[in-house]
Amino acid sequence: MARFSVGEKVRVRAAFPPTPPTHVRTPYYIRGRAGTVERICGAFGNPEELAFGRRYGPKPTLYRIRFRQIDVWDGYQGDAEDCIEIEIYEFWLEPVEQERAA
Repeated sequence: MARFSVGEKVRVRAAFPPTPPTHVRTPYYIRGRAGTVERICGAFGNPEELAFGRRYGPKPTLYRIRFRQIDVWDGYQGDAEDCIEIEIYEFWLEPVEQERAA
């Protein structure tokens, strides 16, 4: 069951526990950045475990997250609506607290 919904704001974890050694599949440049769930892709084998031959663990949910380029690249000079979409597993994501109106 998916933890996040389409349209929900999420943040990619900035750091991931270094032990045990992992085969990290989340781009470094996107860590710590916030984006929006564009779609839920389904549950798949965890490539960070499969890389070590561990095939029998749980199948985490994979999401396609949309990031505005200006939120990803410091000094981005393109159009404010330019986006990048990246597929990221649920264990890399955390909710973004919604700002409350004063």
